[in-house]
Amino acid sequence: MDIGTAKPDLTLQKEIPHHLINLLTPDQQYNVSDFVNSADLACEDIAARGKLPVVCGGTGFYIRSFLYGIAPTPVSDEKLRNELKKRIVREGNQALYEELKKIDPESAAKIHPNDAYRICRALEVYYLSGKKRSDYKTEGEGHLRNKFNFKFLVLQPPREVLYERIRQRVDQMFEMGLEEEVRNLVAKGYNKTSPGMKAIGYSEWFGEDGSLYGSDKIVEIREEIKHHSCKYAKKQYTYIRDIPGSTIIDFSASEENFKKISGFINVSADNNNGV
Repeated sequence: MDIGTAKPDLTLQKEIPHHLINLLTPDQQYNVSDFVNSADLACEDIAARGKLPVVCGGTGFYIRSFLYGIAPTPVSDEKLRNELKKRIVREGNQALYEELKKIDPESAAKIHPNDAYRICRALEVYYLSGKKRSDYKTEGEGHLRNKFNFKFLVLQPPREVLYERIRQRVDQMFEMGLEEEVRNLVAKGYNKTSPGMKAIGYSEWFGEDGSLYGSDKIVEIREEIKHHSCKYAKKQYTYIRDIPGSTIIDFSASEENFKKISGFINVSADNNNGV
């Protein structure tokens, strides 16, 4: 999944070492707890070598959880989880999503209606504990974890500039061979229900029945990926801005802004265990 995820190429990886990529196959599930645990180990290793870890992205929920910790929700119950999975197959995502909206509207608002994994997890938490998923507070209770000295920067370009860059990137992905990448993944046995294939850039290639669209749908698929990407960016834009303790930088690719960012990073680098 190199192209659709905008994975850094080998040249860039040699120049700037990247971590937590190429960890899983598209049929494996990955959750926020996995990420925080893996990111902690990577940052500890980098700091031990006298380097400054930079966590760059991405999904606001994962970044927030890395900064503030994981909410201590009940341990998954295999029997209940399997029952919910069967209901998803039998009744569909939308039915369980509507159920979650009635039980826990706050959590439902943060979950995509097609995200079966997180819908099931939120329902599982409620049925195991009688408490809504949104009632569980993070470990830090609104405070940054003391594991690292964090400096949280939000680079905020003008929204239309951001959207135009997204649209250009989608065009570049098609030029690089996104269609061939998707078809190769399907040939290897991955399909619409594989966790990795539910991501933007991959899910748009499948019809309602799970079949792969033909090349005659390329124009529609490209526009749908652009639309979904911009919509997702808008959502993340708001979510990330609302994370406490952030420094917002109205960003353009100017020398002045790069100096400003370098200044913040240098301050963090002077602290032990900076990230």
